[in-house]
Parts: sequence; C-alpha cells; structure tokens
Amino acid sequence: MFKIILFYILILITFIAYSHNPEDLIIAEIEQGQLNFENKQIATEYNAGLKRLRIRRLASMPAVKKFLIFTKAGFEHIIPKGLDHIIFVLGLFFSCLKKRTLFYQVTTFTIAHSITLILAALEIITINGNIIEPLIALSIMWIAIENCLFKEISKWRYLIIFIFGLLHGLGFATVLSQYGLPNDNFTFLLLAFNIGVEIGQISILLLAYIIIRLILNNSWESQKIKIPVSLIIGLIGFIWFIERIS
Repeated sequence: MFKIILFYILILITFIAYSHNPEDLIIAEIEQGQLNFENKQIATEYNAGLKRLRIRRLASMPAVKKFLIFTKAGFEHIIPKGLDHIIFVLGLFFSCLKKRTLFYQVTTFTIAHSITLILAALEIITINGNIIEPLIALSIMWIAIENCLFKEISKWRYLIIFIFGLLHGLGFATVLSQYGLPNDNFTFLLLAFNIGVEIGQISILLLAYIIIRLILNNSWESQKIKIPVSLIIGLIGFIWFIERIS
C-alpha cells in the first residue's frame, strides 16, 4: 500500500511540475477575476467577448496543451478552490473507515457528478448556481448527520450519495461553463476537466488516509474520531447554507 501511495505522489508532483506558468493559461484569465461594470449589459457583453476569445485561442493550441490546461483546471477546482467538495468527500471518508465501503461510496459519487457535469456542459440541463450552492451545503450537513446517527451505513446511503453527486456535478458545470469549450474538442476537454477533478478527489482521500493511519496507528477500523469530525463537518455545512441563502 505504501508503494502505491508513493507512486501516486510522484505522479502528482510530476503533473504539477509540468503545469504551465499561470500567465500562459487561459483559465487564469477567469480565476484572476475580471473587470466590474455598473451596467449589467456591458458586463455581460464584455464577459461573452472574453469567452469567445478564449475559445479561439484554445482552438489554435496543440491537443496535448489543451488537455493539460483543462486537467489542471479540474484539479484546481478541487485543490485548493473546491472546499465544499473537499468537505463532502471527507464526510464520506469518515462515515466508515472500511476501505471497500468507502470505495463504493466514492465511486457512486463520482459516477453521479460525472453524469450531471456532462449533461450541463451539453446544455441539456441548466440550473441557477444560486439554487445549487445552498443545496450542496445541505448535502454536507446531511452526510454529517447520518455519520452521527448511524453506526453502520444505512440502506439508502448510496442513493442519497448519488443524488448529492448529481448536485455537485451541476456545481462543477457552472464553473466549466465560464471557461468555454471549443466545439471541435468538446468531449476531449470535458474529459480532461473531469480527470483533473478525479485526481484532486483521490488526492484528498489519500491524504486523509495517511493522516488517519498516523493518528490511529494500527487501529484502522476505530470509530473514535468519526462523530467529532462529522460534527465539525456538519457545522461547516450549516454555516455555508446560511451564508448562501442570505
């Protein structure tokens, strides 16, 4: 297991080191923020113009460079910018420290958020981000409450995780829609973004695994930290929910 973790860390370091300077990334134009206009129509036209420019610049790039740009964007949407996603994944992690059960939960979540990410990117479904963000906060609260109430995974747990995964996928799509995907590389770059998201998610789980093993030593099945950590996760979700509806 240690060799697998070490191998993954080396891949992650190589991936980050190979990333281009942020000044060379089209995504950086979005992440660094844009000008603010008092007139909403002017702001909309300005942002639409920037988006068209980014798409044209992407279309002229080599495929490998475009793939790396969107993989890095997906990774950074989790680490360090996707704190709500990180907290949710940690809620799954602390629900049951049995590796097989954790694998099934995370796989269910991954399939679900991949589905809505694709559907939203294709504009088959669209939901206002002001609705999605409070619901994501509620999903964090729910998972934390379940962790505290049930010693074992409930029979509805996987269905609930799947539904919450659909919500998180819509959250990813809201961000991805701002980037702009060229029509000729749409599927390719959508896959790259999703791969970046998964690398970020796996990184969080591996880091949590290493830390817990260091704290609990050989008592991997121990439940001694499940409820305290879940209470903290639930409190964070509650605070975010209040902030996002106010």
